[in-house]
Amino acid sequence: MSELDLDRVCSRVVWNEVDLKAIENLIELARLEDLEGLGWLKAKNFKHEDVSSQSFSYNNTGEVAVIARRSMVVSGLELLPSVVKVYGFNGHFEVTAKDGSSVHPGETLARLTGDASQILQLERVFLNFIQHLSGIATNTQRYIHQMGSTQTRLLDTRKTTPGYRILEKYAVACGGAWNHRIGLFDRVLIKDNHLAASSSTQGDRLKRAVESAKQKYPELLVEVELDHLCQIQPVLDANADIIMLDNFSPAAIVESLDLIGSDAFTEASGGISLETIQNYSNLGLNFISCGSLVHQSQWIDIAFDWKEN
Repeated sequence: MSELDLDRVCSRVVWNEVDLKAIENLIELARLEDLEGLGWLKAKNFKHEDVSSQSFSYNNTGEVAVIARRSMVVSGLELLPSVVKVYGFNGHFEVTAKDGSSVHPGETLARLTGDASQILQLERVFLNFIQHLSGIATNTQRYIHQMGSTQTRLLDTRKTTPGYRILEKYAVACGGAWNHRIGLFDRVLIKDNHLAASSSTQGDRLKRAVESAKQKYPELLVEVELDHLCQIQPVLDANADIIMLDNFSPAAIVESLDLIGSDAFTEASGGISLETIQNYSNLGLNFISCGSLVHQSQWIDIAFDWKEN
């Protein structure tokens, strides 16, 4: 299959595809958590202001640099204009690194100059976003390196933090991998539970289930998750676009690929980790999908260094 063929199946979220209104709403929720205790009923008993910052007097203008404290792949810097907008920051800011770039300890990622109390208010929320997203991008790059030289593309999954899906998929793309479907709406993915619930796990019933999906949604790709080798032929007979081999051993995947040939795209999923992914990366699969790109990532240490006047 050519690169063009593979591009039909997966893509990479880029920043100009992100709905900034939705992102601003997410930032506003984070701001309200910090200033008003959103979600905590007892918060109504407190004064809704930054009592820490209000305890001090500051020079009118402050200056901070956002600094990488370790090597990482950066993701989330594109959020800074939205953070500034939501917080009403009226100072100057600049982003000095690019999302998707690899940086070293001590490199400056962004700078802000302006009202000190405003900077102190937005500090934690902005860091929360970029530390989390940079952690995903950095973890993703580790998987890419572990796979070595291969034509197999690495995909994410829907195992994302509620409300953060588009940002986390963007971070995966920053790390060099590709995005699987965004949600339940942009691809038919017939999973094992769909088949079990409809008593369509094998034979003609399985074939008819896949054919029905293709007829109902001819404009969408149809992918089928399989647990057993015996399911492959009925799915091929129904002309499924993608076959997901779920929790197959490397040996079983090789056997499956011989049966599938070039009649469908192939994807391996289920329990593939950083330690095991190399066992799957050179078998001839089109795709490997890993939820652990997101849910096994760790936040990256990024500093908010204040410049003394």
